[in-house]
Amino acid sequence: MSIASLARSVRRRVLRARYPNCINGFEAKILSQNGEDGILREIFRRIGTTNRFFVEFGVETGVECNTALLSRRCGWSGLLIEGAPEKFAQLDLNYAELPQVQRLCAFVTRENIAELFARSGVPEEFDLLCIDIDGNDYWVWRELHPYRPRVVVIEYNAQRKPPELWIMPYNPSHKWDGNMDLSASLASMTELGSQLGYALVGTESKGVNAFFVRNDVLPDSGFPARTPEDAYHAYGY
Repeated sequence: MSIASLARSVRRRVLRARYPNCINGFEAKILSQNGEDGILREIFRRIGTTNRFFVEFGVETGVECNTALLSRRCGWSGLLIEGAPEKFAQLDLNYAELPQVQRLCAFVTRENIAELFARSGVPEEFDLLCIDIDGNDYWVWRELHPYRPRVVVIEYNAQRKPPELWIMPYNPSHKWDGNMDLSASLASMTELGSQLGYALVGTESKGVNAFFVRNDVLPDSGFPARTPEDAYHAYGY
């Protein structure tokens, strides 16, 4: 273990001991991009699971994503959506041995997301939704109000610090080109989550993803609803 890895491990143990209801003490990277694996493991340890069904889009080849651990080692089923054909081809190969995971090549917009869910047989209530499309994340989540995942992980724009309210103007043909004017500020995401019936419980320490728990299961989690100012992490890359 490197010195940096050891330092991170010690920091997590200290966080867990001092703040047992802070999600950052549970960060662990196994197959996720950052510490999402550990955070999700702890959230579902506390609230339990129902159908163990997930949806994640913007997964590229699926090697490193928020649901890879759940499908490969925990027996979850679900739907992965990727819009880039060349990345989808590799995704399809990578998950060929997992028939319980549907793969769909589609460019996600707010106009088509509900139809994509319906076509794929996504249940109205399921355990986990992960949104990472580097642009219209806010608008797509807003369009999914008929669906009620218990936990939502969504990319926010850490360049826009709380309490700033900012949302990327909707562009159905948007493709990320490296510009950081994407998604929405954490304050705006938190407002949307509240409108849809979700509470912000934290962000992972690299400042990429925010975690929301549905209000009716929040008490079971033991995690308090947090303000954007309290939960915010700056972009760590």
